[in-house]
Amino acid sequence: MACGSCCVEVASCVFEYDTPRIVLIKSRKVGLMNRAVQLIIVAYVIGWVFLWEKGYQEFDSVVSSVTSKVKGVAVTNTSELGLKVWDVADYIIPAQEENAFFVMTNLILTQNQKQGLCPELPDDTTLCNSDSDCVRGYVGTHSNGFQTGRCVSYGNSTMKTCQIYAWCPVENDTYVPKPAFLKDAENFTVLIKNNIWYSKFNFTKRNILSNISTAYLKQCVYNRYTDPFCPIFRLGNIVREAGQDFQDMAVKGAVMGIQIRWDCNLDRKASYCLPRYSFRRLDNREVDHDVSPGYNFRFAKYYKDVNGLETRMLIKAFGIRFDVLVFGTAGKFDIIPTMINIGSGVALLGVATYLCDFIVLHILSKKNYYREKKYKYVEDYEMRTGNSYGSQS
Repeated sequence: MACGSCCVEVASCVFEYDTPRIVLIKSRKVGLMNRAVQLIIVAYVIGWVFLWEKGYQEFDSVVSSVTSKVKGVAVTNTSELGLKVWDVADYIIPAQEENAFFVMTNLILTQNQKQGLCPELPDDTTLCNSDSDCVRGYVGTHSNGFQTGRCVSYGNSTMKTCQIYAWCPVENDTYVPKPAFLKDAENFTVLIKNNIWYSKFNFTKRNILSNISTAYLKQCVYNRYTDPFCPIFRLGNIVREAGQDFQDMAVKGAVMGIQIRWDCNLDRKASYCLPRYSFRRLDNREVDHDVSPGYNFRFAKYYKDVNGLETRMLIKAFGIRFDVLVFGTAGKFDIIPTMINIGSGVALLGVATYLCDFIVLHILSKKNYYREKKYKYVEDYEMRTGNSYGSQS
């Protein structure tokens, strides 16, 4: 029996044909529901797809290049360096980066280092009582050099540490100057030049707009309200726009993002394609988990002393790295996406029919009556006997 039933089902699928039947239902409830669903679909296609998402346009992503030029002078007067003027060549390291620039705001100097023998900086792994506590040739992860196997006094204190062969005297970075050494960096300015290209539309533009004159460029500074398209930015204003404090950030360094957004509708005039600037801090700083904060690195300046020995000045530089992030899209009318979205919208109108059919045939109280009118079963006329079409001669 089961096999016979299965064969009947298979034969039914193979030898039966379904065709839609149009039934006109005169019901205000069903009619209003159908029109309401159709209205929602039309509003979605026109409002969201075409007006908001611009479904009639083809889009392209921005290709960009960025150069920067920092200006500003700071003056310091310390017992270690005396009166010193710091200009761009001193605090911009390196001179040029790709889509970024670094401004040194604080530093730890270790002057007159020469290669030789000296005591290691005291910590849990370098303190010793006798030579037996030191391993000749040992180099630890945080060592400044390799151990000679001797235990010597550290400076004028009673502490002893393992002697090392290294650049001496070794750096002591346990104390970071506060306030920042170059706290006046807050008043430095940077000129950012940004050129963009939308290759699909062969459209190019730069953030120094055509209406910006040389005279205006010499005296303007970016302001969100009064000078929103000036490409010159005061560093302190950038940090403040991101909701941060420059003097606090300058002590141990940070990473800032300068975001330039180009969203262009190329169906309009090119003059409406304008850059929008925003700023945020990129390195997350947690108040309750302040481990290895900020941004720093080391570099050295080498020279020969009066005796011809190679000598260097080691600088541990703290500062703010500014990353310039450019993103955006451009759109322009194209017949292909327009026709595709129109076709998709017309196809969506069929949803109203399926939804109304489901409600009429499965939910309404008269569903059995409507189902009888909707479906009609017709047997193959040719299988009947005693019937024929046409005249017989």
